[in-house]
Amino acid sequence: MGLTSRALEYATALAALACVGLTAWAWPRLARRGPLAVLGRLGAVAATQLAILTACAVVVNANFEFYGTWDELLGHVSTAPARIADAGGGPSVYAARGGLVQPAGPQGLDRVEGLPSGPPAKVGRVESVRIIGRRTRAIDPAFVYLPPQYFQRQYHRQRFPVIVAISGYPGGIMNLARFLHVPQTAAQLEGSGRLQPTVVVMVRPTIAPPRDTECVDVPGGPKAETFFTKDLPEALKSAYRVGHDPSAWGALGYSSGGSCALQLALRDPKVYTSAAALSADYKVTDDLTTGSLFGGGPRAGHLEQGHDLVWRLRHLPVPQVSVLVASSRRGEQDYAPTLRFLKAVRPPMTSARIILPRGSHHFTTWLREVGPAMQWMGRQLTFPQDTTPAPRPRRTAQAASPGARPVLRH
Repeated sequence: MGLTSRALEYATALAALACVGLTAWAWPRLARRGPLAVLGRLGAVAATQLAILTACAVVVNANFEFYGTWDELLGHVSTAPARIADAGGGPSVYAARGGLVQPAGPQGLDRVEGLPSGPPAKVGRVESVRIIGRRTRAIDPAFVYLPPQYFQRQYHRQRFPVIVAISGYPGGIMNLARFLHVPQTAAQLEGSGRLQPTVVVMVRPTIAPPRDTECVDVPGGPKAETFFTKDLPEALKSAYRVGHDPSAWGALGYSSGGSCALQLALRDPKVYTSAAALSADYKVTDDLTTGSLFGGGPRAGHLEQGHDLVWRLRHLPVPQVSVLVASSRRGEQDYAPTLRFLKAVRPPMTSARIILPRGSHHFTTWLREVGPAMQWMGRQLTFPQDTTPAPRPRRTAQAASPGARPVLRH
């Protein structure tokens, strides 16, 4: 029974109802005086409360994807990359080389409506995977949307641009698919010609849940920036036909995911050349969910200052990147900081904006913005970015070396 499965949700809900019913039925017997009766009442209350809290926790986790599996919840996760064998039944999308992308269970994808359904060459496909960080040893759940062209013969040597879509905190990848409709929107835009064929990779901003790592390399702690700028691109390039040049890479996110997108583009422009941020913050600070992100001592202030984007634009060389920011005049606390950030932008950096007259820090607002943001980003990314090498002629069975093992290439 999976940690995010419907079966577990129903089982814990029924257990909670059963505890409530048993407590109500047994309470008259437990109303007597004496130590045993008192212990019985305390036990009944504790069991009922525990069952209710467990059911609530399971439902919240299934919707927000804090933990995708039992092993992740208990901390029993592998930290070493593993190779992936082709299971047959059609070409595998995952790379055999390096094993940095692994197929995963549904991770809640089976509860998302409106996903492509049909032949991949006609409608595309959404895959549920795990990304293995070779340097950070992080294991991050992800959904990967592949456009129909990815499976079509005429594009078999093309590398596709990539949008890395980052959820907010504490939400997970389920929010991107279920509430923000990222893969559904990508499919609709591409189908109508408003978005070029693009691979969309949906990830969460933290690599060490439940801690909010804010895409920061924490001194002595999780290296979230390294994961997003080195591990994630390396893993995706090893598994999918995606662009190898930074001009093919962009980051998009909402809330803290939008903050991450901006941080990645401004701090690492040789990896991400565009960013779209919906209701973002423009500097990273410590709070109860992050803990100490910058360590202690005199170096901590310097590190924190480097994650203040307005300060960077005013005091450091401006990178040649494109950014889009979205906010609302009423209902959003980031409206004034958004204007300050836009005012600090100068060449060679370019900016665009979505300013709604009214909005809130909620999916109802972000749903209005995600489609235009994806269209804008599609215009920033290059396609076709490059091509894969032409396949070499296959060696005959007689010429093949003994014990040679085939390598999957895509």
